[in-house]
Amino acid sequence: MRVVAGEYGGRKLKSLSGDNTRPTTDKVKGAIFNMIGPFFDGGVCLDLYSGSGGLAIEAVSRGMAHAYCVERNFKAMQIIKENVAITKEPEKFTLLKKDAKLALAAFIAEEKKFDLVLLDPPYAKQQLIAELEAMAGNNLFANQAVVVCETSKEVVLPSEIATLNQIRQQNYGITSITIYRNEAAYA
Repeated sequence: MRVVAGEYGGRKLKSLSGDNTRPTTDKVKGAIFNMIGPFFDGGVCLDLYSGSGGLAIEAVSRGMAHAYCVERNFKAMQIIKENVAITKEPEKFTLLKKDAKLALAAFIAEEKKFDLVLLDPPYAKQQLIAELEAMAGNNLFANQAVVVCETSKEVVLPSEIATLNQIRQQNYGITSITIYRNEAAYA
């Protein structure tokens, strides 16, 4: 596993052995960012089920100003710390060892807004629709924010969820990538 492109392009990343995390393959990661960017001019990223941190690191490598990596698994968080250290810019990352629901509650309380949200939950625990509705209902998405959902290909997400409109869906082997754009108008 490596950073595909951008400032950290080519740097090798570590992943957790076993079934605790499923790192996004370099092929799928490259495809995701080619669909949504491929490069950014600042912004704040949320990687809610960070695993190895590879998606958040890719986002910052491609121009996001800051990324929040949320992961509840202790061993996975250790891997994320090591991978962030590889960037030599740890100040661009906030690592939170928390359950996704607790992290979302904290972000709501802090009135955070995210320009890019990366959701790659464990396949067995699909709660994406409820989480996206809660995030939209609590204004966690910046106007025109992009949301990337990585699921098993058996999971079919709706074309609209709250203020989100689906702009792309693509399957890669057993993986499905669904991309939304926040269409809410904020004053």
